[in-house]
Formats: sequence, structure tokens, C-alpha cells
Amino acid sequence: MYKIPAFLLFICLSINCFSQTAVIDSQTKHPVSYATISFGNGQGVFADDEGTFMFTNKIYPDIDSLFVSALGFKDLHISSENLPDTLHLVPYIDKLDEVVVRAKLDRKYKEESMEPYLDDDYYKCWLPTIESEIAVYFKNPDDKLKKLTEVHFPIALESKDWEKRHKSNAEKKPFSTLFKVNVYQNNNGFPGKPLTYQNMVFRVTEKHGDAFTLDVSGQDIYIPESGLFISLQVLGYTDKVGKLLPNKKYKEIKSRGQSVKIPTNFRPLLPFTNEIPENNTFIKRVFLNRNQWIQFKKGNVDDSSLLKAGLNNYGMGITFNVYKDE
Repeated sequence: MYKIPAFLLFICLSINCFSQTAVIDSQTKHPVSYATISFGNGQGVFADDEGTFMFTNKIYPDIDSLFVSALGFKDLHISSENLPDTLHLVPYIDKLDEVVVRAKLDRKYKEESMEPYLDDDYYKCWLPTIESEIAVYFKNPDDKLKKLTEVHFPIALESKDWEKRHKSNAEKKPFSTLFKVNVYQNNNGFPGKPLTYQNMVFRVTEKHGDAFTLDVSGQDIYIPESGLFISLQVLGYTDKVGKLLPNKKYKEIKSRGQSVKIPTNFRPLLPFTNEIPENNTFIKRVFLNRNQWIQFKKGNVDDSSLLKAGLNNYGMGITFNVYKDE
């Protein structure tokens, strides 16, 4: 009787357990980078920069369908049984409500900033998980034309040695994490429709210090009269060259003889502040179908140590050009 070598058997089992699927634009056939694949039960994964993701029946035996979504595309609901190698997302014909065609502005402008709030106290930080998206509202103080040029994301690094955590020269825990940024209209005080469908992602490591500045000057984002929301969403850890790695949304721990799932936290931490009187921060759970934004304040969020300490806002900052009248 012919015996199958062990390594070939392992490969065969891996192929049966895992299915690599690509998400592409049905019109251009280009990959849809960082699409969201929800399982409908509060769990899910992200596609990578090439639009591919791995789905395993071994880890998710009770999942019978997938919900695939991405900004600028219609949602796709598909059975997980006999999942095809390629999923086609149909783009919206009219992606934005209003397309403003602007000639290259040669008018004079003044650069202004809303500075970020920095803090390296671990106990004043949000622990990022891939199930959550955080959005911050920025008010437009007047009717002058303003173009968003930079977004400043405060981050807090952890020391390898806990006893040296308060020393600025302490060696930091290494990490390489990929984040995604979205910009939304103001819809009656909540994040509404996107202002751009361009993918904006960046990678942060322990070498970036206490803030990461993202250059968005090439996106042509103009601040509406009613202001805008800028959101931050962790996609997961990456390899050394920035390639998104498979990341577990939950980790299991044993508690009183039972397995308990808790969300996996990713580094860096996101410092919150009590120096902003308004509640400008909103959160939502990404993988839940029909997820809704909620304002981060007492009464909306249960058992939050940040809110109990009066830390009600993520201290994101922005830089923008204010153009002079013609």
C-alpha cells in the first residue's frame, strides 16, 4: 500500500482547511485593498493590500456566510460554502454626492493647526482592537476655504522594562502595526458619508515617537462648513516590509475551567485626554452587520475606565491651509 509522505499530507490538509480569496473591482478588475470581511457574529478579517484574505473552516466551523464591504462599493453577501477564488465588488456609479472640480489653487494661504494632545501614561490610553473604529470630529470655525493637509495621530509606546516605563530613554517594545484612515462628512453630529474613497493606510513602529503625522495633501480634502470626522482603524500587525499578517481578533484564556474570548489588543496605544470639553470622539464595532456609530461618553459606553477618569476624547490633531478670499 502506497503511503503519502507526512509533509504532503500536511499540505493537503492545509489546502482543505484554508481558502485564499481575492476581492476585486468588478469593472477595473483591480484588487480592493483592505476590504472588510464580516462573519455576521461580531468576528471577521481584513483583506490585505492585494485584496486577498484567508478563511478557515477549521477555526470558523459555524460560519455559513460572509459579508464583504469596502468604501465606494456595494456590500456583498455570499455563502462560505465552496467559496470562490475571486469575489467581485460592484462600485457605486455615483460614489460621492457632490464632485467639486477645482483648478489648481494658486491663491495665497495661511497654514493653521489644531495640535494633538500627547500623553505617554499607559493608564490614559485606548487599547486598539481590530473590531473598533474611532472617529474624531473637527469643527469648521468659519466659512473660509480650507484644505486638509496633515493628520496627527498621538501614540504611546511601552517600555520593555516596566520599572523603567517613565524614563524617556527606556528601550521600547518593538511592533509594526498597520492603520487605516477614513474621512467622513458630518451627518447631524455623527460620521456620515465618506469625503474620499482613496485608501489611506500607514504603518507605525516603535521608532515613530509620540505621534505619527500622515500627509493627506494629495487627497484634495476640503473641510465642509459643517466640519468633518477623521477615523482611525487598526488593521493588524505587519511583517518587516509592511505586509499585513493574519491577525487573530480574539485570544482565548482559561478562567475557572472555561475558555473565555477576549479582544486582541494591538500596539501602539492611543492616548485619550480630558482637555477637550466637548465629546468629539465616536466609536463603532467594525465587524457587526449594520454597525452604528455611538458617541464616546458616559451612558453610551459601559464600564469604560477612560470615561470614569474623565478622558473623553482621543487627542488627534490636524493641519490645514486656509485660503485667502479672491
